[in-house]
Amino acid sequence: MFLCVCVSILTVFHPCSGGTGLRHAYSAGDIIIGGLVPVHLSTNRSPTPGPLSCIQYDFRTFLHTQVLIYAIREINQRTPKVLPNITLGYDIYDTCGDVSIAILATLQLLQKQPNPLSCQLNEDIQSTLTEPKTKVVIGETHSEVSIAVARVVALSSVTQISYASTSGLLSEKLKFPTFLRTITSDKFQTKAIAELVKLFHWKTVAIIGSDDEYGKYGSDALTVIFNQELICIEFVDILPGDFSQNNSKTHTWLNTLVKKINESTAEAIIIFTKDANVGIIMEAAIKYNFNRTWIASDSWSTSAEVSKMPGIELAGQVFGFISKRNEVPGFDAYVKSRFNKTTNAFLDDFNARYKLCSEQAESEGKINCTNRQLGQEQCLPLSCLAGYIDQDKSYNAYVTIYNCSKTCKPGYELKGTSKKCCKDCVQHLSTFTGDKCKSCSNTSYSSPAKDKCLDKTEEFLHWSDPLIIILTFLESFGIIVTVVFAVLFMIYRNSPIVKAVGGYLCFLELISLLACFCLAFTFTGRPTRASCMAGLPLFGIAFSLCISCILANLLQILVGFSFDLKIGSWMKKLNQPAAVVTVVSGIQLALCVPWLYYYPPYPYMDIVGTSIVLHCHKGSEELFIAMLGYNAFLGLICFLFAFKGKQLPDLYKNASLITVSMLVFLIIWILFIPIYINLVGKYKRAVECTAILISSYSILGGHLAPKCYIMLFRKEMNDETAITEYIRKHYEKNAETSLYSLAIRVWSYNLNSCICKLHKDLDANLFLIILLDMSQAVESTNGMSLQIYLNDHINGTDQILWERV
Repeated sequence: MFLCVCVSILTVFHPCSGGTGLRHAYSAGDIIIGGLVPVHLSTNRSPTPGPLSCIQYDFRTFLHTQVLIYAIREINQRTPKVLPNITLGYDIYDTCGDVSIAILATLQLLQKQPNPLSCQLNEDIQSTLTEPKTKVVIGETHSEVSIAVARVVALSSVTQISYASTSGLLSEKLKFPTFLRTITSDKFQTKAIAELVKLFHWKTVAIIGSDDEYGKYGSDALTVIFNQELICIEFVDILPGDFSQNNSKTHTWLNTLVKKINESTAEAIIIFTKDANVGIIMEAAIKYNFNRTWIASDSWSTSAEVSKMPGIELAGQVFGFISKRNEVPGFDAYVKSRFNKTTNAFLDDFNARYKLCSEQAESEGKINCTNRQLGQEQCLPLSCLAGYIDQDKSYNAYVTIYNCSKTCKPGYELKGTSKKCCKDCVQHLSTFTGDKCKSCSNTSYSSPAKDKCLDKTEEFLHWSDPLIIILTFLESFGIIVTVVFAVLFMIYRNSPIVKAVGGYLCFLELISLLACFCLAFTFTGRPTRASCMAGLPLFGIAFSLCISCILANLLQILVGFSFDLKIGSWMKKLNQPAAVVTVVSGIQLALCVPWLYYYPPYPYMDIVGTSIVLHCHKGSEELFIAMLGYNAFLGLICFLFAFKGKQLPDLYKNASLITVSMLVFLIIWILFIPIYINLVGKYKRAVECTAILISSYSILGGHLAPKCYIMLFRKEMNDETAITEYIRKHYEKNAETSLYSLAIRVWSYNLNSCICKLHKDLDANLFLIILLDMSQAVESTNGMSLQIYLNDHINGTDQILWERV
């Protein structure tokens, strides 16, 4: 249920208005403070004589009366007293925003004896007080009214203090000696408006003022400032004094103004008049959907009547100026407490117009702050009323659209058009180009407006790039895995499987792979001279060392297991691992050292559009191609040797795995060439890094990882017995004739030269084991034991080897 204060609607003039017919609130005191407040914004004044009625009741100015009453009560009731033995009274009039009513109210305030018919808070107090006298007049809001009041109060030397009148005319002390105010004059507001226009680089504006002291003075001041700042004023329109009456004359004037605004090219329209006039203009702006940029003077920048108009957003964007305000302590709570159960003429009038909701109704959320026309069962929440205490709000600001030219591109100049303040770009008729243009440097580019040079954006592989994060993880993971493999190979260095992959050569292979993974980091981040020189050249050297170790291991296997009598002694001379590694990697070193010394790679800026791509220039494309080609040649040789060795007995699938690794390496670098040539941008270096990582992982995963798996999980295969058994089974699969033929070829060959070339490593042992396994077949042919032959040909230095056999 609503608990509403039900009072019959009062007439426009309060019954306790006195003989003058003016609505006012009075409280007796030793000193009377007068007040002039436009509780109603205007009157129904017409050209013909007749009674006046106040219209457009305003919540905000109603609260101005209450805050004045509240402040006086606080002074009187405060303990200790601010004014000992003195009681302040008040006499506050509603001027209805009309000069005539304001002058009449001022004359009433200047009477020595207050009107006995005026409403009082306590009639008993009046009979005991001495003759009161108004010492100061607070108000009025509008400058036009304040100017008229100031001329009257100056006759009696009564001080007038205005809280809202900003007209610069009021600053002339010779004309208004007793006028004071708590707000700055329009001199500063007009300067602020001009600074706002300059801030947004607006070149043309329009001004709408009014035929009163506030509007005319403000419009004139703006005109002077804009002329000084060379800002074009498209038109200045001064509204008539009775524009707010909204009569037929108003409509005629409004239609003319709407046409001007609609045809205007002004970037901002400044309205320097009171909010009653602004409301009419904004209704038209909403109706015609102007969507312009407006600049509001302080008279209407916080007007609730304007800001709450339906569809106000269709009018456009508004920049408003307001003065700094101070909060009145306790007034918000005072309003929400239903004015602390006080009473005065304005409050009674308000209660008669609007029924205040109870606390229960507000707590139930049944409120309506937007509809001023309340029905019989509706009430006005106090929270809505309290919202008018501070009307400062923030709105989104947008820069206006300007259809005329301000600057022209090179080769064009500004020419005036039929519209005032509007110019278009016209091409020069002669070869003269006006201001000389300057070319931007290689590291900058011209802005779209062609008015300045903008720095180009540097692009390189940042560490935060998602692709680089993935590559960095793969590089780090490769380093860790390589170190772990090296530790395992060191632990099992005397095992058959380590010797099967080359013995000490596998450690050189791991070191070169570790170098490849580390060098991949040089392709990330801003290129430097050091990172460019270390990238591809050192990778070529490291990877050739890795391939040379694999090639030496393959030669050992092919020579050791080849029983072809056609193989000459020159082939067996190649079975020198150290020499093979030195010669093969030395050739690559001979290619890269001159590259680094004479044509070293260096950081290079590649201009691509508005970007600067930072990467490494190769220095010498020929030596770069030679390095890649040599590594590809080594990979092809390893691939062929490994493919040929797949037919040999290989328990660890060494040849097969090397075949796959070399095949991946060759395919990656074949694909690298067209991708690298056609790719443009910072990811060119990422392709290089990716190719290096895949090449390194192909050897790490294809050649070495299976060996580590056998070391850890298939230890039964890491044994000489398992190797011997595997070799025996391999040859048993062949036909008997094939074995017989092989044995005859081995026996018939000069075994002495073969034995002399054997070493005390696993390959020699396996070779002897093979011969012993085939001895029975040989004996049946020759009648001589292979063991006896070996005993006769093995010298003392190889006795230990023979004992093992």
